[in-house]
Amino acid sequence: MQQTSTTMKEIVQQVWKKRPMIISGPCSAETEEQVLETATRLAKTGKVDILRAGIWKPRTRPGSFEGIGTKGLPWMQQAKKITGLPVTVEVATAKQVEDALTFDVDVLWIGARTTVNPFSVQDVADALRGVDVPVLIKNPINPDLELWTGAVERVAKAGIKQIGLIHRGFSSYGNTEYRNAPMWHLAIEMKRRNPELLMINDPSHISGRRDILLDVAQKAIDLDMDGLIIESHIDPDKAWSDAKQQITPERLGEMIGQIVWRKEDINSEEYHAALEKLRQQINHLDDELMQILSQRMSIAEKIGEYKKNNSITILQTNRWNEILERAFQKGEKLNLSKEFITKYFDAVHMESINHQNKIMNS
Repeated sequence: MQQTSTTMKEIVQQVWKKRPMIISGPCSAETEEQVLETATRLAKTGKVDILRAGIWKPRTRPGSFEGIGTKGLPWMQQAKKITGLPVTVEVATAKQVEDALTFDVDVLWIGARTTVNPFSVQDVADALRGVDVPVLIKNPINPDLELWTGAVERVAKAGIKQIGLIHRGFSSYGNTEYRNAPMWHLAIEMKRRNPELLMINDPSHISGRRDILLDVAQKAIDLDMDGLIIESHIDPDKAWSDAKQQITPERLGEMIGQIVWRKEDINSEEYHAALEKLRQQINHLDDELMQILSQRMSIAEKIGEYKKNNSITILQTNRWNEILERAFQKGEKLNLSKEFITKYFDAVHMESINHQNKIMNS
């Protein structure tokens, strides 16, 4: 089904407003046959709004497959012609922006390895001046919201009106469960700062493997993400890149059908009244927690005075281990996870150290 450029622009406008928005396609465009078959089978599911494929692939080490390059762009153009679906590719340089737009790519995205470098983002932004095309921006590899925010600002200053975010997880030392640790709190904070921006989740790059793909996607939707970008391949195990995290188009269709799609709100007085009552209880408890924490810091300051007067170090490792162990035991009985207890007490401990440090150096 061939579309005129005007009609396709209208389709993109409609898709940009759609919730949830589903983007899918292979990690890498490998051959024309692979791209077209993947696109055809994805379109047949009726679940996909935009087709994706990696044309240029920034890899960690040389020698890995770094993408088919510009010659893959006509394949994407043909996939659009056959399916009637808009297409999107990742761009990292001004030349890639120029090439993508020459072949009528409808949506561009800036990858995590580019977002981390302000010079690279600026290069892309400069190439986008005067262009009317939606741009999605992935979070940087490292957990730095300022870099992510800076990328948004640079693209916005180039005159791009339609900007969206892609949460694909962050590199994290010691992370074993995920390919990229989701660090949901950072995505939530970015969404809080930019409520007007589309926020898409990338469970493929967070998971790194297909067996937990559905769980990650469901959590993203439960957290009010606006859609998903999921890698799909006609023969995932033989994919030239990221084989373990890709799924077939048919499995993608099944998975989208398995997700519980939740609403942000409903028009019900009874629901809102019940929720407001519970939220007021939380507000009161939060107030009490703040008062208790303030009292705790006052005691920490008194301890700081004793340490200062006796030339004792602020950090007492044995005491800190004792506090944590006690908290773990008590938290388990109170249905509080060890992960939460660790993060909470680390934050409290650092605040306590800061208070004592002021006393020690006053």
